[in-house]
Amino acid sequence: MTDVTVEPGSILGVLGGGQLGAMFAVAARRLGYRIAVWDQDPDAPAHRQSDHSFTAAFSDLPTREHFARLVRAVTFEWENVPADLCEWLEERHRVRPSSSVLRIIQDRVKQKQFLHSNDLPVVPFVAIGAPDQLTEAVKQIGIPALCKTATFGYDGKGQWPIRQDSSVDEVARTLRTIERPAPRWILEQLIEFECELSVLVVRGTNGECRTYPVVENRHEQGILRMTLAPATVSVQVAARASDLARQAVVLLQGIGVFCVELFHTADDRLFINEIAPRPHNSGHYTLDACRVSQFEQQVRAVCGAPLGEVRQWSPAAMVNLIGAEAQAVASGQAFKGLLSLPGAVLHLYGKKVVRPGRKMGHVTFMAETSEAAAEPAHRLIARLAALSAVPPA
Repeated sequence: MTDVTVEPGSILGVLGGGQLGAMFAVAARRLGYRIAVWDQDPDAPAHRQSDHSFTAAFSDLPTREHFARLVRAVTFEWENVPADLCEWLEERHRVRPSSSVLRIIQDRVKQKQFLHSNDLPVVPFVAIGAPDQLTEAVKQIGIPALCKTATFGYDGKGQWPIRQDSSVDEVARTLRTIERPAPRWILEQLIEFECELSVLVVRGTNGECRTYPVVENRHEQGILRMTLAPATVSVQVAARASDLARQAVVLLQGIGVFCVELFHTADDRLFINEIAPRPHNSGHYTLDACRVSQFEQQVRAVCGAPLGEVRQWSPAAMVNLIGAEAQAVASGQAFKGLLSLPGAVLHLYGKKVVRPGRKMGHVTFMAETSEAAAEPAHRLIARLAALSAVPPA
């Protein structure tokens, strides 16, 4: 299969129809492409941006054949799409990132082993194949530690911290209740860190890499709450974080958009936490504050087109709207007040079902300085916290 450029007018396939798929579709349509979305949730936001929608299970063979006949190139918005499906599609079309990259990244054990074997810094870890192995793994890693599912799990789901000896048996009992076929876990040393950083790396079909500014992420209950772009770290730390992120993507031979998450410790050490083979929540600020967004870069990389600039026009702070918060800021005086703020941009994803912990939208604040962008972001977070503390009438 030659890697000629897929030109506008062609149909691009995207596996997964959440907000990332929807934002990819918007970027692709602006460049003249048509979109086929495959997500079994008929209410997934990306379906509303598509020319062709598929809602069957990913295992449905007639849908697989139909999808493959339509599209010229394929990408995905979530690393937990079936790697077997991507491999099958890859025999017919380009899939970016590739199924081989996906197989490494969607398994935390394989991902950590890959990074460690290539001398990239990761925290100490042990693979666990059965709950009874947890005690011995804790002896190797020490306490505190964090047990995670090897596959699936996101936004803090599928994770169990172990901060004292008495927690080991409790977590082991929890693992025994998991009925998913052949479950596996990874135990990682739980380190103290100053902040979590992330770096968007875009790599094209010709091997060219472009790296967005390093950003700082702040979480609440395992869910990203705010991203500061650029991060408030030294030039030296930012340069090392960018270099590590770029090395990881090049070693993977990845093509597409990747987000590399890192821990930055008080003594200026950096550890790679995880890699996402797709646009990332922490890169949403690029929609408003950068010359070319992470989603347009995804389109360009998938199609074999030249990569775009990664220039950031202004400092930005992004705040996630979680659960009922989107409704709170999108009605009445709150809505008017938010839109009246200079530099504020509201994005609502159009998800019909509101659930606690579900990302429903985000707000990006832009200003001339990082401090000026962060100030209204902190005010919004405080307002959202106050709203959640008020019991329903």
